Amino acid sequence: MAFAGQPAPGGGFYQGGYGGAPGGPAFPGQAQDPLYGYFAAVAGQDGQIDADELQRCLTQSGIAGAYKPFNLETCRLMISMLDRDMSGTLGFNEFKELWAVVNGWKQHFISFDNDSSGTVDRQELEKALVNMGFRLSPQAVTAITRRYSTHGKITFDDYIACCVKLRALTECFRRRDTSQQGFVNFQYDDFIQCVMSV
Repeated sequence: MAFAGQPAPGGGFYQGGYGGAPGGPAFPGQAQDPLYGYFAAVAGQDGQIDADELQRCLTQSGIAGAYKPFNLETCRLMISMLDRDMSGTLGFNEFKELWAVVNGWKQHFISFDNDSSGTVDRQELEKALVNMGFRLSPQAVTAITRRYSTHGKITFDDYIACCVKLRALTECFRRRDTSQQGFVNFQYDDFIQCVMSV
C-alpha cells in the first residue's frame, strides 16, 4: 500500500503527494491552522502583513466582536510589540502570537466590563491593571485613563492600545532594570528610542 507522495504500484505517485504551490504553507500543518486563512487573505507575496493589512485581517476575522474595528494606530502598536526584526511587518508565527495575546486581552476586557457597556471606566481599568500584575500609583492610572478614554470610558480598541503600550514600555524598562529594583538610569537618546519605538 502506498500513501500520498509515495510511489504507486506501476510507478508514478498517488494524487495529493505534490509539494505546495508558491505561496503555500511554509511549514507542515500551517494550512490546517484556522488562523492561516485570515493571515493569507491579506498577506502579500512576501508572506508578511503590515498595519493596513493587519487592520483588514482583524476586521475580517471578527476578533473585535461587537466592538468597533481596530484603528490603524492600534494596529501599528500591535506590530511594534512583536516586530523583533524591526521590519514593520509580522510573519505568520508573530501573527499567531499576537492573536493569542489579543484574545487574552479581550477576555480580560470582558471580565472587567462589569456593566457590559463595551467600555471600562477608571475603576474597572485599575482593577484590570492590578489583575495583570501592574502596581501603578493612582496618579499613573488617572493619566492612563485620560490618555485612552473618551468622557471617562475606554473602548476595547483603546484598551488594547493601552495594554500594548504598557507591555512594551514595561519590557523596555525591565531590560534596563538589571537589579529588578524598579529604578533605571536612561540617557536621553535611549529614553526617546524606547518610547518612540512603541
